[in-house]
Amino acid sequence: MRINVLQHTPNEGPGAIQDWADQRGHEVFIYHPYQFGKLPSADETDFLVVLGGPMGPNDDLPWIKAERDLIKTLLDQGKSIYGACFGAQQIVKTLGAKIGKAPVKEVGWAPVYCETDAIPGLPEKALALHWHEETFDLPTGSQLLFSSDLLKNQGFVIGHQAIGLQFHLEPQATNLREMVVNDGQYALDHNDLHQGPADILDQPVPAENLAIMFTLLDYLAQ
Repeated sequence: MRINVLQHTPNEGPGAIQDWADQRGHEVFIYHPYQFGKLPSADETDFLVVLGGPMGPNDDLPWIKAERDLIKTLLDQGKSIYGACFGAQQIVKTLGAKIGKAPVKEVGWAPVYCETDAIPGLPEKALALHWHEETFDLPTGSQLLFSSDLLKNQGFVIGHQAIGLQFHLEPQATNLREMVVNDGQYALDHNDLHQGPADILDQPVPAENLAIMFTLLDYLAQ
């Protein structure tokens, strides 16, 4: 299976998603539309991964709109999509739901709680990395998948076809260091989790996050 990954900033790569693809024998192709303006076609996409980034779906940039055109086509074709943070927001906007400023800004480690048994094998609670200050309404036809203590809509699932998470399960230890050394200032400005760069790095990436990531991707790849 061809996994096409849309990456939107140098310091937020596929991480554990790459590990999953390698173990399952899938090919990964990584695109950087924010830099090169290039996207895969729907015909050459079996599974789409849309990663995070500092931009928002409401930004008026041609490549952001082009991504949503691709997402819509793939949804219409019944292909699977996984979105993290900005990627989840892109799915939401494609389906006509709203994205806007959240009442809180979450940057750092905080628990999330599973809100449905639609995906077997997920734990009731997990410690996840948050790096956002926007939120979204749930798209029509979706189920609430995760919530946090500060923000209800942290993730959604649409059948076996799409999953979007506002938080990050994909970073491994090296990815986390890359995020913090390049964008750690973001944690210092009005952060409702009250964690700075050193606090974020002091928390090891939970080993179970890799297993959760695999569970979600296996569910979509069925």
